[in-house]
Amino acid sequence: MEKKLFLLDAYALVFRAYYALIRSPRITSKNKNTNAQFGFTNTLVELLNKQKPTHMAVCFDTHEPTERHTDYAEYKANRQETPEDILIAVPDIKRIIKGFNIPCIETDGYEADDVIGTLAKKASAEGYEVYMVTPDKDYGQLVSEK
Repeated sequence: MEKKLFLLDAYALVFRAYYALIRSPRITSKNKNTNAQFGFTNTLVELLNKQKPTHMAVCFDTHEPTERHTDYAEYKANRQETPEDILIAVPDIKRIIKGFNIPCIETDGYEADDVIGTLAKKASAEGYEVYMVTPDKDYGQLVSEK
């Protein structure tokens, strides 16, 4: 059986899901915007049903600074604040992921893309076919035949 590992960049997918539905938001009866939860879950279910991964993990950034932040104080300084709806959505999304029995991976001092890159290289060396699921074009430098 072929081993297929899917590594998801959580925040990249959460932001994409949230903004994809911004013009027709999914609002609960308690006035809670659930764009991020809805869109992320749809992506997750579609991957599971269509791609049939044998292994999967979802990687999150933490709030701890990385080497990039300590070496370069201006790193990501021009980024806008994360919308409150997304901050509120993250715990829900983590519960959804855990409900699917999929590991959430977070490592203080490293961004999700660092963790995904490391896991992708190690897994491909062990014979896995690895898929890095993200809209982030920076991942292109990690692409190989595996």
